[in-house]
Amino acid sequence: MNTPQGARARARTEITAAIKDEARRQLAAEGAAKLSLRAVARALGMVSSALYRYFPSRDDLLTALIIDAYDSLGAAAEKAHEAVADESPAVRWTAVCVAVRGWALAHPHEYALIYGSPVPGYVAPQTTVPAAARVGLLLIGVVRDAHERGALTPPPLPGELRAEAERMTADFAPGMPPEAAAPLVAAWAQLYGLVGFELFGQFHRVVEDREPFFRDAVARLGQSIGLRE
Repeated sequence: MNTPQGARARARTEITAAIKDEARRQLAAEGAAKLSLRAVARALGMVSSALYRYFPSRDDLLTALIIDAYDSLGAAAEKAHEAVADESPAVRWTAVCVAVRGWALAHPHEYALIYGSPVPGYVAPQTTVPAAARVGLLLIGVVRDAHERGALTPPPLPGELRAEAERMTADFAPGMPPEAAAPLVAAWAQLYGLVGFELFGQFHRVVEDREPFFRDAVARLGQSIGLRE
């Protein structure tokens, strides 16, 4: 027999999911800056005071949507990596990057929420960091594994970058040579630049056959870090 507590927990889960689904519809229609708890409540036939029991503020709802988006992206990247886990680091690097692009094209409004223009007045809390780090940590793991296999030849590190590269390595990539840290961060940023250019229309009438272009570009990013086949 279901307990009253169990029924209440299920109801809360269902209502929370409905609120987030409606908020995503509003993101697609109006953009994150115009997200309104009152509008979400109205669309769901709820009074605002009832919705506030689930999300006390717009920022709390935005945070939940951001974490969901990062987790969905991270799960897609991890699944793609798992499918080629026995391949070379270079192949795994490209598979993760391709998964990021595929997720973004399938979820453009959620991608815009996490990698588009900042939402005025919103500051993401630390609770978003673990989800936001999933793709980055996966790419770090690929490069670290390449180093351990002897399949990494990073470029020379300019002297003026040595201290910063050593800090990066100590902070988020222990076990990786400092020579790989700076190009890895640059490649990570360029990955999202490539995806953003395609998603937000910057490649219109510039790049038409975009999938092979993207695959070649991210493979070259891996090479810039020192990944070898």
